[in-house]
Amino acid sequence: MKKLLLAILVGLLAFPVAFANAGERLIWGRASEFSNLDPHVVYDAGRISNRLNLYDGLYRWEDNPPKLFPWLAERYEVSGDGLKWTFRLRKGAKFHDGSEVTAEAIQYSIERVLALGQGAAPLFSRVIEKGSTRVVDKYTVEFNLTKPYSPFLSMIPELHIVNPKMCKAHEKDNDWGSAWLASNEAGSGSYRLSHYDPAVGFTMVRFKDHFLGWKGKYIEEAEFRTVHETASRVLALMKGEIHAADGYLPAEQVEKLERNPDVNVFKEPSMRTFLIRMNNQRPPLNDVHVRRAISYAFDYNGFISKVLKGRVTRNPGPLPFNIWGAPKDLKGYEYNLDKAREELAKASVKVDRPLEIHPMIGYAQTKEAALVLQSGLAQLGINLRIIEETWPTLVGKAKKMETTPDMWQHWISTYYPDPNNWIGESYNSAGWGTWKASCWYKNPKVDELLNRALERADLDERRKLYEKASYLLVEDAADIWIYNTDWYGPLRKNFHGLRFCPVGNGQECRWMYRD
Repeated sequence: MKKLLLAILVGLLAFPVAFANAGERLIWGRASEFSNLDPHVVYDAGRISNRLNLYDGLYRWEDNPPKLFPWLAERYEVSGDGLKWTFRLRKGAKFHDGSEVTAEAIQYSIERVLALGQGAAPLFSRVIEKGSTRVVDKYTVEFNLTKPYSPFLSMIPELHIVNPKMCKAHEKDNDWGSAWLASNEAGSGSYRLSHYDPAVGFTMVRFKDHFLGWKGKYIEEAEFRTVHETASRVLALMKGEIHAADGYLPAEQVEKLERNPDVNVFKEPSMRTFLIRMNNQRPPLNDVHVRRAISYAFDYNGFISKVLKGRVTRNPGPLPFNIWGAPKDLKGYEYNLDKAREELAKASVKVDRPLEIHPMIGYAQTKEAALVLQSGLAQLGINLRIIEETWPTLVGKAKKMETTPDMWQHWISTYYPDPNNWIGESYNSAGWGTWKASCWYKNPKVDELLNRALERADLDERRKLYEKASYLLVEDAADIWIYNTDWYGPLRKNFHGLRFCPVGNGQECRWMYRD
């Protein structure tokens, strides 16, 4: 443990000095709407920019491969039984109203997360009971877990610290200030909110008193602007009307930007997987043979080679192929309509109605994947209706089994680099009610494997448990797993300092500056 602490502290000293010297504003074009700014309510990669820039956590993931750095905390200790985690805070870190970040704020933030039960709450609620977190002194906080939990430190950056004074001042009907925080902020991050419009996006300005300090060059003001249409985002970027966009654009748009003399396109390996969710509890998708048939009806190679032009890698299972715990010999499904017909013949639940699939508005690739599946299913005599909706709408629908679509497509990004981020949160039935678990899959054997993996400290033992769970999930055809991607991040050439991390997808602004 002492060696780990020393390595982390050395890592912090190795941080590049924060850039800055009041530059002009940086404008990001984003496909997702910012429908809610509360960091304890929203937990997705499409809207991570406000959490990264307006808020701080005890630790933070940076760089690629991701490394864990002390942030509001200077160090931590963990008891021998893995149940007591003690974090020592740095002194002098301030919230945006000038008040100091203390252990009380950490305690309040975890209690608020558990009370609201939204966002990242499922990460913590399974091992932290309400009222169990203790303030030891002004700069020391103690988390008391109900059982050992291997990914706990990996997930700590997802506990975004809010200002108790601000939240309490705006409470209504014991809502923990959630109505107010949906369109305001109460953080200590590198930037503070200056303007917010849910239909447009939000603007933030540099927080001069941030604990990391500011030297050299920096971005004084940044805007995250919603631009649903992919082609519109790309055109605006080429014209200089916006300066950066998401790093997962369609292949033809990436090629267009690569040819533009005013834009740099950065390529980074990622652990971001793309899949089509299937509602396992709704007939006819509650029949494993129907799900297998649909899995055989998707043209994986055609989609990857023709639509995506080979810029991604086939990923046949629930874990990204480049993380430990993913079986190296997992074959998954292939495009084979004869096998699809064989599976349909075995099904006890017949496909006697049109199925629906819901691509995301602003993410052209999800529509393209829907069209590929529609074509394959049509050859089996199955009608697939395509209904486009926004990401926030789909996330809302995915909270209930009855409103979750038959199928919908999305990516699973790296919220924290542990297999539980993908396989655990998506396929452990304890996660039902979250968008990640919206296939509503349940297999007691898989639940047991995933729960055991969370409680084991030995990495090799955890790896074997995740491998076994992966084989069972593919056998059950819980979802359609398609590929693992690289990140192609476009940025105007007069902007620099982009620091990519798979956790956050390069949207942290404090390291950036303009010529």
